[in-house]
Order: sequence, then structure tokens, then C-alpha cells
Amino acid sequence: MKLKVKHLKIETGGRLICLINKEDSSRFDILPGDRVSLHKGNNHMTFLVDITSNSKQVPCGNIGIFEDLKKVMPLKEKEEVEITRDHKPDSIKFIKDKLEGCELNKEEVSRIIKDLVHHHISESEAAYFIAGCYIHGMTLEESAHLTEAIVQNSLKLEVPREKILVDKHSSGGVPNNRTTMLIIPILTASGLTIPKTSSRSITSPSGTADTMEVLAPVEHKKEKINEIVRKVGGCMVWGGTRDLASADDLLIKLEKQLDLDPQGILLASILAKKSAVNSTHILIDLAVGPHAKHSRAEAKILAKNFKKLGKKLRMKVKAIITEGEDIIGRGVGPALEARDILQIFEGEGPQDLKRKSIYMSNILLKMGKHKAHAKELLDSGEAERKFREIIKAQGGNPKVKSTDIELGKHTYEYKSKKGGRIKEVNLKLISRIAKYAGAPHDKKAGLYMHKKLGNWVKKEEPIFTIYAETKTKLEFAKEEAEKNNIFSIRWI
Repeated sequence: MKLKVKHLKIETGGRLICLINKEDSSRFDILPGDRVSLHKGNNHMTFLVDITSNSKQVPCGNIGIFEDLKKVMPLKEKEEVEITRDHKPDSIKFIKDKLEGCELNKEEVSRIIKDLVHHHISESEAAYFIAGCYIHGMTLEESAHLTEAIVQNSLKLEVPREKILVDKHSSGGVPNNRTTMLIIPILTASGLTIPKTSSRSITSPSGTADTMEVLAPVEHKKEKINEIVRKVGGCMVWGGTRDLASADDLLIKLEKQLDLDPQGILLASILAKKSAVNSTHILIDLAVGPHAKHSRAEAKILAKNFKKLGKKLRMKVKAIITEGEDIIGRGVGPALEARDILQIFEGEGPQDLKRKSIYMSNILLKMGKHKAHAKELLDSGEAERKFREIIKAQGGNPKVKSTDIELGKHTYEYKSKKGGRIKEVNLKLISRIAKYAGAPHDKKAGLYMHKKLGNWVKKEEPIFTIYAETKTKLEFAKEEAEKNNIFSIRWI
């Protein structure tokens, strides 16, 4: 059947759906939720169908195309396209098998990921795959298959595969912890090559890419990233840029909606990102604590599995378990975290963030068989010079200072209700309040912690300051802070 294109100036949020008139659905025996393929030349795209009886919105003989499709298949208004009925792909059966607890082989996992990337299965159908992995777990073989499938269905950086190409990843759960933005300049100053791709925030007030974006653009074409790496030895860019590990980004998006993080997918997701840039030696930071992402027992299992999976994928992976009882640094939110980083390069800033970055850098230098010492590279100014080279290469201002960073103009200073010592910090509540303030979407929003775990405070002494770009968001954050008894911090 042939239908004319009717553009609908609406986005669905990524799901590929087409809209056809009720008369056409009856004529062609197409029901809501059925699959159809749209053909244009040698290209075709699979959609789920929705039906409308509004002839002004989509007249009979037309197919309503949402904004999402125009990004992947440009179509002109009133252009005639061929529409065919489509059957459910085999990957649906494989997803069902996983839901029933079966172990999937390489071909089955690959087919699921390929169909997800090419929109042959819907996001809701792919969500059942994540649910199956969450309920029944994944073997290391399945995680290895998933890693390879993500890489095969994504673009790779064409960085020459050197004998040693180091990389790092922090598993998240601890606000700030922006070690990447210190480690990469330290390592590149030593002569190592590090094409670092980082994520945007999934559930936190800021990801590394969100924070780096305060200082320089992080979305670049693959060719530009290669140019940056060749020129300065490293980069700090968004990992979803131009389809690098694009399958992984789709899985992360679905995990976020479901608030699930299956260990098998976590392993594959992280190592796929590293494989996409040809990394050979990888350091994984697993933070543990009462409010961190992992318990100590979980982290120990993860550390072993990272090492085993890395071996299967011909990567040398070392995992370290670090304390995650408090935030690392002072700022929480993109601009506040960027300010922390600049202050460290300027000789000040939060010392816990500096110490952890030096510790991890020294491990990576040893893995990379370099004799340089991280503290010397940082204190001598060599790491700062490299950091500013990277900022310039990515299109930012290399002369930026910490005092140049603008913060939200609406503020609220939270003061202690009584004196004592801070005995516990609820990291999840810190993150929640920073997000209520607008982070990470509002780059200038977040929290600045004046006091941290173990500090003594006096009654009416400031503990933290909330920054927001609007009065409304400040009120949301302020209300959440007051309601939760200062982030569940206990006093004695």
C-alpha cells in the first residue's frame, strides 16, 4: 500500500510510531500496535501503528510521521512512500526466552541488540529483556556476548590500537567524585593516550560529560574526536556522541525508566564503552557505603566479574573498592563541580577529590608502565597545562578560572539546628535535593557542602548552600531539605 507523508510537529521521545487514519486501518486490516515497514529506496524503517479518527490531523491516504523519524530518515511533505505489513522479529522470542530464565547464545543476544538499534523492536519490548536480565541474572558468557553486540552495533573511534591504552570508570552513586577531570590531564601529561568518553547523568545531579560541558563542548563528530586525541593525547567527550556505543545508550535510557541496573548489563555497558575506543587497560572504581550504589559484598563480586569478563574480551581490568560514605569534593551539580576542578588546578579546592584522583592516577600510570608520579604532574602545573589544551581543542576557553564559573542566582543557606558532629551523610538525599534545584539540566544549580562527614558544627552554622536558576526550583529543593532532617545526618 502507498500513503502520502504527513508531518506531525510532535516528538514521541524516541519511540518510532506512525499514525494512520481509521478508514485506512480498516481498509488494510491494520490494528493499533501492529508493525509496519516504511520503504524509501533501499532504506526501510519499522514502526508501531497508532490510529486516529481525526481527518484534519491525518487525512485518509496519509501516514502521520512524528519528528523522531525525520532525524533518521528525511521525508518530504506529501511524498509517497510504500508501507508493508511487518511480522514480529525473532528477537521477540529470544526476549521471551530470557524472561523465562533461559541462557541466550551469542547470535540471540546479537539479534536483540541489532533489532533495538535499528528500531525493529520497540523500547517497551526491549525493556522486557532488561527485566529478564534483572530477574534471572546473566552469565559471564551472556555479558561477553552483550558487550560484543553493543560494540558491533555502534561506531568505534579510529584511535590506533596501541600496546597499552588506559582508561577508567567510576560506577557512580557518590555525588561529585569528578576524578576523571583530574585523572585524564594527569595521564596525558605523562605521555599516555586517553580518548575518554563519559556519560551524562543517569540518576545523579551531574555526570562527567555534564560537568565538562560547563567548560567546553562535549558533543563532537567521530572525526573531530579523533583529531582532538591526535592533537593533545586525550579528550573528555560524551560517550553517546554520534552513535559511539549507541546500543548502550538505548539500554541505559530504558534502565533509567525502570530504575533497574542488572549486574550483567552493567558489566557489558562499561566494558563496551572501553572497547569502543580500543582501551586495553582499565581501572574500575567501585564506591561502597550505606547510601552508595553498591554494598561491600556486591562490590567484591563485581570486581571479580569485571576481571573475568575483561579476560574474555582480551582486556586487563583492575577494580578497586573505595569508600562512598560521603561526597567527594564540595560541589554537587555541573557548575559547582567544574569550579571544584578548576580550584584544584589553581592550588586550592577540595583535598579529598585531589587525593583520590592522585591515587587512581598512580594505579593507571603503573598499569601503563609509566614511572611518572601523579602528584608531581599535578603540582608542577603540567597536568593543568594539558587540561587547558583539552578544553581549547574541544572548543572551550582555555583561560577559564574558577571565579568565572557562574552559579544559580537564587540561593538558600541551610544552618544546623544544633551543635555536634556529623556521623552519617545520606548521599541519595543530597542527590535528590540537588536535582530538585534543577541539576543537571540547569547547569548552575546544585549544592555546595560547607561541612562534611566527621566535621563538628555549631548551632546555626551553615552546613550547605542550595543554588537554583529559578525561585520555584529553589523552593522545591528547600522544602525537601527541611523535610528530611538535613539529609538524614545524625548529630551527637
